Amino acid sequence: MRRGREPKKGRTAQAAGPTPGRHQVRFGMAELLRDLDRPNGWLLTVDGVAQSYVDLDDPTHLDFDYVRRIGDIIDCLPEAGAAMDVLHVGGGACTLPRYVAATRPGSRQLVFDADAELIDLVREQLDLRSVPSLKVRISDGRVGVASRHDATADLVVLDAFERAAMPSAMATLEFITDVARVLRPAGTLLVNISDGPGLKFARRVIATLSAVFPHLVLLAEPAVLRGRRFGNLVLAGSAVELPSDALSRRASSAVFPARVVTTGELRKLAGVLEPLTDAAPMASPTPPEHAFGLPSRD
Repeated sequence: MRRGREPKKGRTAQAAGPTPGRHQVRFGMAELLRDLDRPNGWLLTVDGVAQSYVDLDDPTHLDFDYVRRIGDIIDCLPEAGAAMDVLHVGGGACTLPRYVAATRPGSRQLVFDADAELIDLVREQLDLRSVPSLKVRISDGRVGVASRHDATADLVVLDAFERAAMPSAMATLEFITDVARVLRPAGTLLVNISDGPGLKFARRVIATLSAVFPHLVLLAEPAVLRGRRFGNLVLAGSAVELPSDALSRRASSAVFPARVVTTGELRKLAGVLEPLTDAAPMASPTPPEHAFGLPSRD
């Protein structure tokens, strides 16, 4: 499933807790690893792929670089610190719901995740029940979004992966249009994708979002944008202008600086490519060997 930078070698040890060891979940074998650098930091993996990182003592600590970029976008959305209604498609250890609850108190949040066993594990071992005003429903993301009323969310976060690939149905014009229906007029969609040289998948996703939202922003490491390595790209779409200047200041001063690309450049990047559709989807690319903590395929 998920992505971010590769876990730091030598930092983690096998988790201790009420049910230590490995746990079978819907999409593979899950494991909790304790971060030796932080007293209550935990890495969640499935089949050796880094899924989520949470610090139970400090939910504002975002360890994965792409998650930090999503957090920066959330911080820059108006009004800073104000409560929001947030819908998450893809939960994992619920790192971002914890972050929103801490930085925007009073926010109401709903998570759709298809892996019931994984969510049960997170509830029991990672104190999910302590997150205020958070509901988690076991559901396919498209089915979950279809069940929501019009104009009921200020923010939708799409971060749904199975093992290390985004389900193709999560990137189509039909689904993104349905997400836009659920958003309020000034609402924002955030999408995490991963891609490599050529950005073939990313360019099609950009074309899809640009067919629905007039304003776009993308954040990614320069090396990923130049096609030099496989990595994460965070896309934002909205009917209103996005805070690109504030994001640029944050991105340039980050520990791992990112480039901020705005609507005009993104439309040029997508060029004449057609949006992805249910009739003609495109599979998310498979990460190369050892990317995102993937085990060897030997």
